[in-house]
Amino acid sequence: MTVSRWTAALLAAVVAAPGIASAQAAARGRPTLSPEVRAVVAIDTDVVALTHVRVIDGTGAPARADQTVIVRDGRIAQVGAAASTAVPAGARVLDLTGKSVIPGLVMVHEHLFYPTGPGVYGNVAESFVRLYLAGGVTSMRTGGNMNGFGDIGLAHAIASGQKPGPWIDATAPYLEGPGLGLDQVHELTGPDDARRMVDFWADEGATSFKAYMHITRAELGAAIAEAHKRGLKVTGHLCSVTYREAAALGIDNLEHGFFVSTDFVSGKKPDLCPGQNTGMDAIATLSPDTAPVRDLIADLVRHHVAITSTLTVFDTFVPGEPMPPGLDVLDPILREQFEQRYAATQRDTTGRMARIFAHARALEVAYMRAGGLLISGTDPTGGGGVIPGYSNQRELELLVQSGLTPLEAIKVGTLNGATYLGRAKDVGSIAAGKQADLVVIDGDPSANISDITHVQLVFRQGIAYDPEKLIASVKGKVGLF
Repeated sequence: MTVSRWTAALLAAVVAAPGIASAQAAARGRPTLSPEVRAVVAIDTDVVALTHVRVIDGTGAPARADQTVIVRDGRIAQVGAAASTAVPAGARVLDLTGKSVIPGLVMVHEHLFYPTGPGVYGNVAESFVRLYLAGGVTSMRTGGNMNGFGDIGLAHAIASGQKPGPWIDATAPYLEGPGLGLDQVHELTGPDDARRMVDFWADEGATSFKAYMHITRAELGAAIAEAHKRGLKVTGHLCSVTYREAAALGIDNLEHGFFVSTDFVSGKKPDLCPGQNTGMDAIATLSPDTAPVRDLIADLVRHHVAITSTLTVFDTFVPGEPMPPGLDVLDPILREQFEQRYAATQRDTTGRMARIFAHARALEVAYMRAGGLLISGTDPTGGGGVIPGYSNQRELELLVQSGLTPLEAIKVGTLNGATYLGRAKDVGSIAAGKQADLVVIDGDPSANISDITHVQLVFRQGIAYDPEKLIASVKGKVGLF
């Protein structure tokens, strides 16, 4: 993520007085922002006009040059050609000539924890939500929870204006059977226990669920049925249960593209995980053109199962891929820890991960071309190095490298995510009446997807946040809080 001198000059001119802005927010029916949030806000005023801007609306439609977007009371009031769109009297006017505006990113495999030691995931929620927002993420699902009530409480704090961050669909703690070996994860004892967990966490405010590698079919089926009774969705990073089996049970979403599918493992035993490496090695031999792959993709599409692409976490294990962006925000010990792991990755000359990476990416594209709902996230776990905000932008770059057009990649990261979350009427694209969740970018990511890294302002509910201040507030300390 980069912030230009233009941003600094703009922000110096438009920061509203805290007392006035808080009163305005309350009058508009939005939460009054705490002093902690106000410290990273750039603009909070009734009416903002983004003039002479390129609009990339998130639907996959071509970019529209020289547009004016009018934001009023946290909503998009009007979008039209700059020459024919009147700027309301008293509006805060931003001349965005040469810049673009896209919808706020809607990312669905995010976490509020990070690997901080062997077999330990530290709670870094406070710093992570700031980084997500700085990178342009305005809505996110926590695709797995190691913090119990922490994720749910933070979602409420952000919604009430007490803390800065994206809107959060807070996933409950993992639905997982014996075999993982992490003390932070409860091990299910059967279908009744799975139902109990769903009921307990739904009552406590969790809004989605995630199944994990060693769950049984009976447990997964029970969890899905119980969640669906409450109108909630279930996703899965699976291994013991195949994708086809999960689709038949009614799962809503599958994580990590096809990297973790065990459908093609020879001799796969029911309800047993053959090992994630075994599954990935099977994927490395597959082409989208083969009949078994086409058949599985067709089955997933027929069952309306969304697939989440999380290329960023696998990218860090592929020799020859660049050092991930954003490492300077980490606590120095964690940064050194990842850099050592990255150096070891570069010494691997087998080509194994490169083959897996290439084949799995091709399967994601084939799934999307077959009519499947491809959504995206980043999974800041693995061996480290996946930094929120930075990695969300990198995910879109990797989707384009996989074969999508920039406009398709932006749609995957915006409208597709909103569609899966059931929020597309409100967020995910730029249109009159929608919530003003917008990202101002220096450049044209519809032509050059790497321009997605040049975030200058991030609007959420019509309030513009300063990415530079958000990053500075946690730089060098991520891993501590």
